[in-house]
Amino acid sequence: MTDPNTITDNSASFKALILQSKDQVQAALNHWLPAEDSKPETLHRAMRYSALSGGKYVRPLLVYATGKALCVNAEALDGPACAIELIHSYSLVHDDLPAMDDDDLRRGKPTCHKAFDEATAVLVGDALQSLAFHILAVDIAIQTRIELRIKMIETLAHASGSLGMAGGQAIDLEADGKGTNFTLASLQYMHSQKTGALIRASVRLGVLSAPDCDEALLTRLDRYAADIGLAFQIRDDILDIEASTDVLGKSQGADIARNKPTYPALLGMDGAKQKAQQLHESALENLATLGSEADSLRWISEYIVQRPN
Repeated sequence: MTDPNTITDNSASFKALILQSKDQVQAALNHWLPAEDSKPETLHRAMRYSALSGGKYVRPLLVYATGKALCVNAEALDGPACAIELIHSYSLVHDDLPAMDDDDLRRGKPTCHKAFDEATAVLVGDALQSLAFHILAVDIAIQTRIELRIKMIETLAHASGSLGMAGGQAIDLEADGKGTNFTLASLQYMHSQKTGALIRASVRLGVLSAPDCDEALLTRLDRYAADIGLAFQIRDDILDIEASTDVLGKSQGADIARNKPTYPALLGMDGAKQKAQQLHESALENLATLGSEADSLRWISEYIVQRPN
């Protein structure tokens, strides 16, 4: 079993893993996204602009790392990795719209509705979402049993809907202006849906890509994913205060400007950082029965609580 204290000694390996994951999912996305010159050209250009514009690709990385821990062929993970990233990309396009968070920058570039127009951005989100489910339904590289493929589709649908990401975003919109007049339990629930649902789905898609996985292991990996999902959002809240717009690639201080409830607002900055570290330690505990094959998952947890943007 790997000693968690040795994780930081493997930063070079983790950087290589991130680069490999990015290259792999971008190549797969390039395959599945319609060509820019196929009609309707503007929509397809905007889809590629949004889905291939960079970013951290944490969710595909989780799919690949989970599959690797369970000895799944890398090519069989491309479809699930693309599907989760397309859902994430669609959510960002819609979140940035004037009717939602009204942001001008995303990943250091003009948001989709600024680079194109609002109507196109709405359609981009719609099209990216449907493409995600199409991939899970038809990708011949996915080698799991048909009932597990159906569970993949069910997993992504649940994580994306009103009981997952969309519901979390609805609560987030209602929370505008409430600041500290928001309970910690309500904040945790909101983020378990808005951010956590897709992160948990990423891990679950990796598990479902394996021919078999016992329920006990699936439960532990789901708890791991819940921990890092909440830690991811806490780190986002911290970076909104501490990082610059150039480093973030989006507008710094946006949460403060909208008086949104955040972990630093409710716990203080030191309390928020302590909470993120506790979640990281809990995530590692949920991987305790796995050996070095799960090191990538350990590195991801550490990365999430230390990332600069």
